[in-house]
Amino acid sequence: MGLKTYFKESYTELVHKVTWPTWTDLQNSAVLVMVTTAILAIIVAGMDLAFSNIMEGFYNLLFK
Repeated sequence: MGLKTYFKESYTELVHKVTWPTWTDLQNSAVLVMVTTAILAIIVAGMDLAFSNIMEGFYNLLFK
């Protein structure tokens, strides 16, 4: 299979066989990703804060 055939078949597949999302579907997916990312960032920040407080308390008990 030559390189020319590869590109020709790739183009044909992308144009005729791939189902592309609509603009509305794309926007909805982007919003879902942003909301999920924000929620996970808040969860990770909360876990980091909790762990930091726990470790600070532990070190205060241990070294003071």
